[in-house]
Amino acid sequence: MSIRRRDFLRLAAVSAAAACSAPEPAPEPGKRPNVVFILADDLGYEAVGCYGGTSWKTPNLDALAASGVRFDHAYAQPLCTPTRLQVMTGQYNYRNWRAFGILDPSETTFGHTLQQAGYKTCISGKWQLWSYNPPDFEPEFRGIGTKPEDAGFDDWFLWHSYHTEDKGSRYPDPVIYDNGELVEDTEGKYGPDLYVDHINQFMESHVADEPEQPFFVYYPMALTHGPFNPTPGTDAYADPEERLRSDEKYFGDMVEYCDKSVGRIVDKLDELGIREDTLLVFFTDNGSPWTTYSMMGDKRVQGGKGLTTDAGTRVPLIADGWGVTESGRVVDDLIDSTDIYSTILDAAGATPPAGKTIDGRSFLPQLRGEAGSAKDVVIVWHDPRPGTGKERWTALELFARDKRFKLYDDGRLYDVPADILEENPIAEGQGSAEAEAARAQLRAALDEIPEYKREPEWDPYAPFRPA
Repeated sequence: MSIRRRDFLRLAAVSAAAACSAPEPAPEPGKRPNVVFILADDLGYEAVGCYGGTSWKTPNLDALAASGVRFDHAYAQPLCTPTRLQVMTGQYNYRNWRAFGILDPSETTFGHTLQQAGYKTCISGKWQLWSYNPPDFEPEFRGIGTKPEDAGFDDWFLWHSYHTEDKGSRYPDPVIYDNGELVEDTEGKYGPDLYVDHINQFMESHVADEPEQPFFVYYPMALTHGPFNPTPGTDAYADPEERLRSDEKYFGDMVEYCDKSVGRIVDKLDELGIREDTLLVFFTDNGSPWTTYSMMGDKRVQGGKGLTTDAGTRVPLIADGWGVTESGRVVDDLIDSTDIYSTILDAAGATPPAGKTIDGRSFLPQLRGEAGSAKDVVIVWHDPRPGTGKERWTALELFARDKRFKLYDDGRLYDVPADILEENPIAEGQGSAEAEAARAQLRAALDEIPEYKREPEWDPYAPFRPA
């Protein structure tokens, strides 16, 4: 790592617009990095400083963007489980979706694959992929999905590990399982602090005990998902009665605490002397909650969680550390959540299970300053059903998009930069030549999806239903 890149890491408030450093040599062939993947919960791009957000202070994320690579066209699914499924399996949801809060136990996750490739694996944070339904909602489907201990992680420390009604708080006085054992001493403690403590302790112990073995850390954050509770260090948090009250006015504090948590992990990598041997990727699972607002200069932006507009699907993606050869690069390539899986496996020298169709493409070449082979089109197949309360978000929504145009399966075409809220669809045959060319390309991508999986009556839960 060059002097300049080390300086960037130390200057937490540096602007993401800083000039790029001179290229560094490519990573040593065959050298496998550690990988730390951080997935924030409900954080849109408009809330982050290096993407133009001005409401909240995100110095650690801004510094990562300044010393690493920031992607301007990164897209997730509109809700958390759909995105989490894609990052963990590398597949679009139409291939392996079952239900909200459920990971099919037959799936091979990136945890399994990296274990098989010789990595020590750790997950800490939010699980919520087993037994999501409460007892009074389709009780015959309780107790299904994937438990943390079966998901490919040697070490796990998680909130919402088991039945949803037992999940408890994710923030003050959290309910956490540490490798299957309920943590008993969380009263007066803050969940995100404990999740990061566990990650840092894992990395420290592993480097001390097995310095030659690479590790993989997956941090699925609880922040900045509601409830909107006060964060440590604020006057409101010091008040025991206010600490558990949810109010959107605390969203900004949660954004800043999310950033602080990222900074603590980066600091630990520096302390351990493994910063340049570790690929760190930051991504988010969907846009900010729709009840929140953030400023981008003089522009007030409403969160769009659950919506298929940019407010719900366009998210931050920042990568730094191993493999990055220039500081402060901004990449305009089209990226989606399936590409996270492929990039992590590519960096680790791991291969997906034989016979498994992978929709992701690695963006590791782009981190090295190379052209790569980014997608021309990304697909969003989004159906949060079944899942208690999720019907309020949307039924089946299906669209394909490039960096400018978006085509829904029902024929609506939008020029997104010119119509960010998607209020004025372009009638077929009435658009520009560029619009009509995009329509044809996007329709071809949608038509690759089996017809029965494009019907609202399709039942993705069928494999779990009693015969």
